[in-house]
Amino acid sequence: MAHPTPVPKTPGRSEVWVPHAPGLPDVLSERTHTVVRRTLTVAGGLVYGYWTAAINRAGGPITGWNILLGFVSAFAFMAVLTGVRALAPRLRRELHATTWAVFAGIAFGFIYSQSGASILRSFLMSLLVAAAVGAMAFYRYYTHEDAEGHRNR
Repeated sequence: MAHPTPVPKTPGRSEVWVPHAPGLPDVLSERTHTVVRRTLTVAGGLVYGYWTAAINRAGGPITGWNILLGFVSAFAFMAVLTGVRALAPRLRRELHATTWAVFAGIAFGFIYSQSGASILRSFLMSLLVAAAVGAMAFYRYYTHEDAEGHRNR
């Protein structure tokens, strides 16, 4: 299997891991990466909240409760995503992948349940999504981390 190689250190810069271009320097600062990460979290939360509200109203009129559901869903999604991003990298690769699988399964299951599907169908569909996300995440972390959860550099 192919594994990434370390990025050469330059004086005055901390080492930044670049997964797809190991020989090239990272042109963006750590601050830029942080801003992009936070922006994507907020954007993802807003899309999730809008999607939840749109599915819940099922083409009917927009109501105050529908808007409230969208904003509460968006805030909950952003808060849990921020927690998962902070917690998951500190875990071993199995728990790291499981954390993302649980997050994806619950997020999908909640949205799917807004469509009026039965609880059993929502559970089975979210279990399917969680299994797929867990398998992909485990493969990625298995090939990019050692047994203790440290990135292979």
